[in-house]
Amino acid sequence: MRSKIMKRACVTAATVAALTAGGLAGAGTSFAAPASSSVPAAAPAEGAEAIGVLAVNNLGLDTAHARSWQCLLRDRAITFGFPGPGTIDGQLGTNSWKAAQNLFKTLGYYSDSIDGIVGPNTIRGLQRYLNLHGASLDVDGIAGPATKSAFWNFAGTHRC
Repeated sequence: MRSKIMKRACVTAATVAALTAGGLAGAGTSFAAPASSSVPAAAPAEGAEAIGVLAVNNLGLDTAHARSWQCLLRDRAITFGFPGPGTIDGQLGTNSWKAAQNLFKTLGYYSDSIDGIVGPNTIRGLQRYLNLHGASLDVDGIAGPATKSAFWNFAGTHRC
């Protein structure tokens, strides 16, 4: 019994930490442990990928920098003929990331599906794109401090 309580406490602490860091944005009670053993555990709605589709992920950008990135994506979409990021609002949601994935794919930096989910392959595409523009990032698919800093610096260079 004591181990169950400790396990629940650890899961709760990890969930709170992930939510604080934005790792499980939009996660709800479907990930919680059941209240008793007689109640079946709820399955996650559609997994982490479904959650990512609904989330806004600015990867550390403020709305001004995110708007600049969206303007760049809009301009590249016009140039290369793929769908743009949608409304230029400083919120990098599904349409913005689909436009980014299309840009990365056009440049040969991305070979996954165009789904608007900011996963490791999208981050690798972003890292390759930032390296094209002078960053010296490891292309590891992790949006760590160096990637976020390079993205911040780059996104601030394009004006709407």
